[in-house]
Amino acid sequence: MKNFILFTIVVLTLSSCKKWLDVSPVSQVSAEELFKTAEGFEEALSGVYTSCTNMNLYGFELTGGLPDVLAQNYTMTSGYDFLHYEKSAVYNYNDRYFVAKKDTIWSGLYNGIANCNLLLENIEKRGGVLTADRRQLIKGEALALRGYLHFDLLRLFAPSYKSNPGASLIPYVTSFSNKVTKTSTVTEVLTNIVNDLTQAKELLRTVDPIMSGYKVGYNTDVPSTEESSQSLFLQNRRHRMNYYAVCGELARVNLYLEKKTDALNNAMEVINSNVFPWTAAADFQNSKLDQKDRILYKELLFAWYAPNMKDTLSTRFNVDLKGLVTEKNTGSLLYEVKGAGADDRRFKEWYKEVSGASSFDWYLLQKYQRDPDNNRHYLVMPALRLSEMYYIAAECTYETNPTKGVELLQAVRAARGITKALTVASQEEMFQELVKEARKEFFGEGQIFYMYKRLNRSIVNFAGGNVPPSDKVFVWPLPVNETEFGNH
Repeated sequence: MKNFILFTIVVLTLSSCKKWLDVSPVSQVSAEELFKTAEGFEEALSGVYTSCTNMNLYGFELTGGLPDVLAQNYTMTSGYDFLHYEKSAVYNYNDRYFVAKKDTIWSGLYNGIANCNLLLENIEKRGGVLTADRRQLIKGEALALRGYLHFDLLRLFAPSYKSNPGASLIPYVTSFSNKVTKTSTVTEVLTNIVNDLTQAKELLRTVDPIMSGYKVGYNTDVPSTEESSQSLFLQNRRHRMNYYAVCGELARVNLYLEKKTDALNNAMEVINSNVFPWTAAADFQNSKLDQKDRILYKELLFAWYAPNMKDTLSTRFNVDLKGLVTEKNTGSLLYEVKGAGADDRRFKEWYKEVSGASSFDWYLLQKYQRDPDNNRHYLVMPALRLSEMYYIAAECTYETNPTKGVELLQAVRAARGITKALTVASQEEMFQELVKEARKEFFGEGQIFYMYKRLNRSIVNFAGGNVPPSDKVFVWPLPVNETEFGNH
């Protein structure tokens, strides 16, 4: 398989007046030169995160973009589609705009993997310039990122484990090379991901600052340990693949692999850590924009730091029908505003109604809206949430302890302002409630498409109908230059 992709290393400026990752490219250097110093290793790891926050990847497309379009979260308005999603929304995977988007995602994620592999190889060759703890931390993060990026490639470009565990479509790349890497089966890829994440977890367990009295908080919170380290590299661990983020990703992957005990154990490790508090209603609903926390920042196990996405997000979610909108009736039904969801703070804070400007009324997504200058938290794109750990734990628990499973799901609802008790009478009803709640929680974050796929469930479309589960919907075609070599 043709994996690569031209790779260059970018040196990134780190200064005392900037937060780690808030960086700009200044020059290109050889790997040999870059990895002569400890700072070079830190800069190389920073470069992986920065490249992943490109708007074509996690800076927008893989969060609020294409996966949410396919999950039918947005109402496509003919004639206004300047983002070119109209044909993607009906699963026309031959559309040139879809092809361009998904091919860019493929190459971008594999480029991130290449960066991780180059870093890991140089840790073995030149890692003597690092202290033992720093070497362990960087290696753990690089392994975790390699697993994370492979998992999203698998969730997009291969059948689910439930659908076809033996399908062989993507390679699991573990070396920095221009040689072809053979494709692996879905099961093999998932096993490799678990191995990378498990190794990362053990490496981070004793050296990650988040494990020793770390207190999450907003920028101005006292006490808060997020920025207390004298080293910029050690600050804001939740913008990085920290120990608990690895636990969260292991919970995700093991659930996908249908290893519910392992998924539950990792999810409960995050929950029981008590590191991540539920967002207070006073913060979520604060009337002052610079004090409002719409993103539920303290609950994020991991988020992509994307300070340059401010204008991009505005032009996608808040330009009326030219952007991504949700028809009013659809949004109201989703959040059950005439029933149990009447007090749902997510609906109240995330949606702005627009009426009388078209043949239908619609909602604009406000999740990423914030004061342009002063904010309580950084501009980030959510990657792993505390609520997802509760969803995973609820799903894994219900079969053996239905009461506890429902309690775990109800905990998220209560944190969002829904006080009405949840009644579930069967496993199928539990799945229905889990999907319903996940749709509300993950709106604009790119995760619900993966849930439909993992469970092989119909997608509820914006017209009130259903899109039947099918690999024709759930599996993106590989780039043409990957299939022309005859490996598929």
